[in-house]
Amino acid sequence: MFWRLERAQFKTQKYEGNKDTARHLVYSGETLGLLGYADGQAAAWCSIGPREHYKALEKSRILKRIDEQAVWSIVCFYVAKPFRRKGMMRPMLQAAIVYAKSNGASIVEGYPIDLRVEFETPGGYMGVASAFYDVGFVEVGRASDTQLIMRYHIPDSGD
Repeated sequence: MFWRLERAQFKTQKYEGNKDTARHLVYSGETLGLLGYADGQAAAWCSIGPREHYKALEKSRILKRIDEQAVWSIVCFYVAKPFRRKGMMRPMLQAAIVYAKSNGASIVEGYPIDLRVEFETPGGYMGVASAFYDVGFVEVGRASDTQLIMRYHIPDSGD
């Protein structure tokens, strides 16, 4: 919910309020992201949707739009502890691309960190650049020395 809500609302509502807002969105039919399973267990989460659904992202001075093209944004990953360091991010990215395409998207955008660059604060919840590169995303900008803006252009299937 960090990116879906305006910052003031996110801070004011705190954990329970944000959880209630997420529940309301799901019950109203909005998909907040994708769940990945491994060994029959929920192993990973990826938040994806049209960029305009992420109010804080739309207002971000750091992650501002690079152009006016319609994009679907991937803003968050979570991998359960037993499944970390087992390559879950790549299949989650591939599933996100398929999901976005099935909903009419032609561009998927992400904001991962570049682990090849030294940085002071822990990160990675927005993804790591190597996984994005591995599935075909290309760098189109940088929000900082460590945070990239990457895009995947979904090929037209000619339908």
